[in-house]
Formats: sequence, C-alpha cells, structure tokens
Amino acid sequence: MDSIDRYPAMDHFFMIYFGQDFDLFGRTASEIVDCYKENSSHCVQNLIHEIDSYRHQHADDLAFAFEHTYLTEFSPEPWGYTVTSFPDEIQRLLRE
Repeated sequence: MDSIDRYPAMDHFFMIYFGQDFDLFGRTASEIVDCYKENSSHCVQNLIHEIDSYRHQHADDLAFAFEHTYLTEFSPEPWGYTVTSFPDEIQRLLRE
C-alpha cells in the first residue's frame, strides 16, 4: 500500500504545502501551517492523527522514511529542524 492510500492527508500536506512551491504558502513553517489551516481546517485533526500513525509505523526508521517519502522538495534543516523534529513541530503548530 502506497503512502497516498494510507496517509492521504500527509501526502497532500507535505507534497503541496512543503513541495516545490512551498514559498507560495509562507516564509516560515508557522506561516505555511496557518495557510493550510485556513484552507483545509476540516482536515487538521486527520493530519495530526496520520502523523502519529506514521511515526508509530516507522518507529525504527522515521528519519529515513519521512525524508524519502515527504521531503523530496523541501529540507527542514535550514529552518532549524531535523528530519525527526520537523513532524513534531508541524503537529504542534496544527494544534495551536
């Protein structure tokens, strides 16, 4: 089963909002998440749940799996995040 089938909210969020044109949605992670929340408020709780599920499924290889699945166009390191801290920050911002 592909990630699009198992984690459709994550696929949409990370491929669109943190994809090639991520700067269209904001200059910081907070601005981008705020834009997502404005445009897709009905999906926020599902995205939080999917990130938890993804983290549980990839407990032994989270950094590798997340980077190779969702960070093909975006690198969180220049923004001060690691590959593993970035989903945590996204969830925190979604909950605000």
